[in-house]
Parts: sequence; C-alpha cells; structure tokens
Amino acid sequence: MNLEVHRKAADWYINELQLNKGDFVKFFVRYGGCSNIQNGFSLGVMKQAPEEVGTSDEAEGVTFYIEGRDLWYFDQYDLAVHLDEKNNEPLFDYISAT
Repeated sequence: MNLEVHRKAADWYINELQLNKGDFVKFFVRYGGCSNIQNGFSLGVMKQAPEEVGTSDEAEGVTFYIEGRDLWYFDQYDLAVHLDEKNNEPLFDYISAT
C-alpha cells in the first residue's frame, strides 16, 4: 500500500492545520461516512505523532502517514491525496494496486 500526498494538498493541510516542518498528519479509519472502497467506513485526518507507521509520504517537511493497524481499509488500493482546486479541499483518490 502506497501513500502519495501531492504538494498542493500538503500545502492545504499545512495551512488548515497550522503545521510546521517536522509535524505528522495521520490518515485513520473511522466508522461511518462515505467511502468508495469500504462500506460503512471513511478516512479521518488529524495531527498526531505515529505509533506504528504502515506507510508514509513526506511533503513540505511534514510526514503524512497511515498506521499499520489501518492498512486493512485500503485492501489492494493505494491512496493519492490531491487538492480539488475548484472546491479548495483535499480529494482522496483510491488507485487499484493490482
């Protein structure tokens, strides 16, 4: 499972979460919401240091990551995080890894 956070999306998170170089942003599985790959679950986002990194990407000095215990959610998908410039919000793109 690979994680890729594009620069414009990273800049959006840095601005919205008031991040500094060396900070960590965790993508985590939460119950409820809407997802294209797992019914009844969705991704949450929070500023938090990792416990056990399953996969990560660094952009603009910030480490974006997913804990190992949450990798099941992606079940043969990679995650690319883009910025939807029209709506000025992050967009999660699930890409088949098979």
